[in-house]
Amino acid sequence: MSQQANASRSSLLKTEDWWALWLGLFIFLLGLVKLSGVDLVGWVVKTNTWLELSKALAPASDAYKESLSGFASLILTYLFLTVVLSIGVAAMGGKVGRFIGGFTVIFWITYICWIIGHYAYIAATPDKYEKLGIGWSLRLTGESGFIFALIVGLIIGNFWPSVTRFLEEAAKPEWYIKTAIVILGGKVGLYALESAGLAAHVVLRGFCAIIEAYLIYWALVYFVSRKYFKFTPEWAAPLASGISICGVSAAIATGGAIRARPVVPIIVSSLVIIFAVVELMILPFLAQAWLYKEPMVAGAWMGLAVKTDGAAAASGAIVDALIRAKAATALGVQWQEGWMLMACTTVKVFIDIFIAIWVFLLAIIWTRYIEHKPGEKVSAVEIWHRFPKFVLGYAATFVLVLLIGLGAAEATAKTLEEGVKAADTFRGIFFALTFFSIGLASNFRKLREEGMGRLALVYFVCLFGFIIWIALFISWLFFHGITPPVVS
Repeated sequence: MSQQANASRSSLLKTEDWWALWLGLFIFLLGLVKLSGVDLVGWVVKTNTWLELSKALAPASDAYKESLSGFASLILTYLFLTVVLSIGVAAMGGKVGRFIGGFTVIFWITYICWIIGHYAYIAATPDKYEKLGIGWSLRLTGESGFIFALIVGLIIGNFWPSVTRFLEEAAKPEWYIKTAIVILGGKVGLYALESAGLAAHVVLRGFCAIIEAYLIYWALVYFVSRKYFKFTPEWAAPLASGISICGVSAAIATGGAIRARPVVPIIVSSLVIIFAVVELMILPFLAQAWLYKEPMVAGAWMGLAVKTDGAAAASGAIVDALIRAKAATALGVQWQEGWMLMACTTVKVFIDIFIAIWVFLLAIIWTRYIEHKPGEKVSAVEIWHRFPKFVLGYAATFVLVLLIGLGAAEATAKTLEEGVKAADTFRGIFFALTFFSIGLASNFRKLREEGMGRLALVYFVCLFGFIIWIALFISWLFFHGITPPVVS
């Protein structure tokens, strides 16, 4: 018993899962310190959609913008991450010197990709054209930086093995993404606070829509993956979560819950981002053509169908702009801005909240049924060991924001939002680091051996074969007939 207790205490500082929780909570709590009047993370670099490179970078907080240049903010961000991550590597028994060398290269390559991804003609969505003074763009959003980072990582990982070996100590996609998910909980909490003041029936319908989607989506994708594409449960479960729930976060969390090999959720995550970009380029314009008389259906559809938070929010913003413009000309109605985006984000909030519940259920199911051996007694300890600890951090940051924000004075709520959003800037950086690392670790030969082609095919079949259309039906079922207020 004593040995088990010692091992348990030791694991608190020896695994990436726990260190993701500690690091994510640390960054989040630094953001909360702003409530005391001290801004400890406002210096972190934020990347803007840009036409002039000199305007691409800036500190996340306005308080630092006069005293700190964008490049200086980037340097501070690099130094901060190098220090805190190196502490974690040392605690986990890694080679700190090699990590620092590799991380330095990874960070700067990744951030260059992140900046390129925010170039206006690549990233800007139609609702931003007027502000930027442009007439077109590829409309890929800033998340296209993830794709660039992934591509560069793939090139290095497959054509420069010596460079890959130098970087591999710092290529830790699971650690980076899990840390990002912990920080994400705070932002989801902000969304929930915003939803608290909305019409109750819209929020309730969003919740009902998510329950319906979970029960249908996940089971169907898992069945198709197992029955027709012959994937093992190790592949089918993360794939089902990635396609049907919330993309990257759900795939990574599911992989941890079922003890999948690290390569499994990593490959699924890369597919999620690629297909999310495809959805972003297609679905908002279909919504404008088909649903301009049902604006809230269109917004909810984006939230249910588009599989990453950033791409979903961007699609909601695009739909909001496109449908309001068409309604004004075709229907002679001027709807208030933001309600379609609200429907989208409300649905997405419930999706994100459910990730923690879902992976807990999967940990129990896998322990007691999928991998259970006859005569073997499954203990609560085994379920605990399987449960992804970083999900606790996600839940903690979410709950803390709610506890502080509910009933808070307007000034306190605003300060809370500023602190959480500044801390959340790190989430985007960790996501970008994740996708470069995914590319670096994704050897084409090994991907072929693992069945990457079949994975892409099942993703395509499920997403465009039924998920998008079920999402449309559910959105219609729960949001049909609801329209935004009319501008007087």
